[in-house]
Amino acid sequence: MYNAIDEAVESLEQQIRKHKTKLQNKKHSSDSIKFENIEPLDMEDEQEFKVVKTKRFAIKPMSIEEAILQMDLLKHNFFVFLNADTEEVNVVYKRKDENYGLIEPEL
Repeated sequence: MYNAIDEAVESLEQQIRKHKTKLQNKKHSSDSIKFENIEPLDMEDEQEFKVVKTKRFAIKPMSIEEAILQMDLLKHNFFVFLNADTEEVNVVYKRKDENYGLIEPEL
């Protein structure tokens, strides 16, 4: 396995040297291939996040088991609740392996 990785690295290094030499030998000036000449992207125009719905609900204290039951009754993938033991907001969620996960805040 290590030999295969070493050979792949050598092959990639050769390809990089070959490509770099081609770029340097072209008739164009070497200034056109420098990173300093590339204009930075304007990230503000790239993507806007838009909230299309806001949902409000009362959070009542409950155990983790009760929160899982509530989530299953509602047929949701996650459920936000106030943990009765820690008095903190927690989230339970259904995992792809059909088990459950718990998200607790860390302050």
